[in-house]
Amino acid sequence: MPLGPTRRLVLLLILGAGLVSVLYISSFRPQITGHPGGVVNHAQAPHDIGSATLTGPAIAPKLGNETAKAELGNAAWKLLHTTFARFPDSPTPDEQAALRSYIHLFQRLYPCGECAQHFATVLEKFPPQVSSRSAAAAWGCHVHNEVNKRLHKEIFDCSNIGDFYDCGCADTEEDEKTSKKDDKAGKKDSTVSAHDKPEMPAERVEKLSGDNGREVDLVGILNGEKPLELEKEGLPYDPVRHSTDLQAPGH
Repeated sequence: MPLGPTRRLVLLLILGAGLVSVLYISSFRPQITGHPGGVVNHAQAPHDIGSATLTGPAIAPKLGNETAKAELGNAAWKLLHTTFARFPDSPTPDEQAALRSYIHLFQRLYPCGECAQHFATVLEKFPPQVSSRSAAAAWGCHVHNEVNKRLHKEIFDCSNIGDFYDCGCADTEEDEKTSKKDDKAGKKDSTVSAHDKPEMPAERVEKLSGDNGREVDLVGILNGEKPLELEKEGLPYDPVRHSTDLQAPGH
């Protein structure tokens, strides 16, 4: 039985509505863009850190406790310098980017807000150098001295930065054994040198250290490396004792 004009029109309307519904629903499905050969677009990776994140303002509030601020600074500088001393000699581009990002994020997240803000100005003037271990270590010493200048502190000799922040972290057990042997040999040589010289009178030792409560390098005095007149002015500046007497990186 042939369909009448009205029924044919209704059927066409139903088919048209179904087609429109299918197209409408499919438009909400996520579009998956594939990359040939399984290549991942790293520019859109969720872990990619933008420049705004690296160079944003300091996050922590002001730190009013001066004692806590000083202790924090001592630990922070030791961490940074030791990190630079352990950085690869020939870092890959990824390793260079990692260290650069680490320095900037370290500044932003530093627990002393005012210190972090000042250190940001230092980083802006002297961007991190990450091309090699020596470049990173020299840069770290330079910016450390920039902070020292602001705080009117002693300027460290950057030519010795590599030896000074040697953490003693041997790469292998054999390296660690060799390092211990060298340390023992050095101590033995110092002991022999001290016994080769005549002993200092007890009253002289008491005058230099007993009453004053100061430590004296007797080996250096007996070897003629240090004049006895030092008792009047005190011992010379010792970078090992004073270099950690530093405020936070930005304060």
